[in-house]
Amino acid sequence: MSDTSPLGNSRAVFSTQTEIHAQLDKLLQRHSSHPFQKPFSSYNQTAYNSAIQAWKAAGSAPLILDSGCGVGLSTRHLASLNPLCFVIGVDQSADRLSRLHQPVPDLKNFITIRADLVDFWRLLKNDGITLHHHYVLYPNPWPKKDQLRRRWHGHAVFPTLLALGGTIECRSNWKIYVDEFAYALTTLTGQATQCENYYIHPFALTPFEEKYHASGHTLWRCQLKIPN
Repeated sequence: MSDTSPLGNSRAVFSTQTEIHAQLDKLLQRHSSHPFQKPFSSYNQTAYNSAIQAWKAAGSAPLILDSGCGVGLSTRHLASLNPLCFVIGVDQSADRLSRLHQPVPDLKNFITIRADLVDFWRLLKNDGITLHHHYVLYPNPWPKKDQLRRRWHGHAVFPTLLALGGTIECRSNWKIYVDEFAYALTTLTGQATQCENYYIHPFALTPFEEKYHASGHTLWRCQLKIPN
């Protein structure tokens, strides 16, 4: 699905899964007990170095991470809404990152970078860098029941997200995804959080958010402040 498609024509997520996946607990226990140790890719290390250099050049302001930023519109919106912070938008697709040509006058507190989040998150953790806010906005829901391990909360890297601290916020138009994400946060941190309706304010952060809203979808989110 393209994030530049016309508004109001998006289908709701369909899945035969109707509740939190029965295997999620097992995966969370396994992943929290066995750190993910895949070798870093050189291009991810280079991209990470560029992003951190830009952040430090801007004065190492409180750091906001826009994970899976798509075309980067959300990164720009977040930079505008948080002028005292620095925002890094990360997406694995060079094509998506090249699509947005909207001018950004006077905005110097952000960068968008192409990298794999699995490496980017772990590199942040290895350097002891913590976040002010971490947005995971409308990730691919991977809605088939056998795709749990593809969802971020079912991936072996998920405990690394928690180690980055700050307020983590996940949004989706598929309630089960946010239910599971909230359950994973609560299970691994011991802090209660839950899925809730989200009403766009003051405007949609991403093209997907705008499109889903125009299509009449209910939007969902969970958020939790994790001590740094």
